[in-house]
Amino acid sequence: MDGGAVALMTRLSFSFVSLGAPLLLILALVAVQQRQGRDRIQALPAALVGTGLMISSAVGRRRHRARILSALRSSRHSSP
Repeated sequence: MDGGAVALMTRLSFSFVSLGAPLLLILALVAVQQRQGRDRIQALPAALVGTGLMISSAVGRRRHRARILSALRSSRHSSP
């Protein structure tokens, strides 16, 4: 495989991985709708994991953007 095909597969795999948490949350919501009574609790772990992954991703994105902004600001101040 050439470098372009590998890069494309890498980008596609990251896209599918990024859809994993929202799809897990949707799956949990569907499971809650289809179950009755105490069986609904079985969908709780999937909902918690999906929500946790989405929150973790958002926090990581925010930190990464803050680091980039800090680096840009420091490079502006250090250059003449």
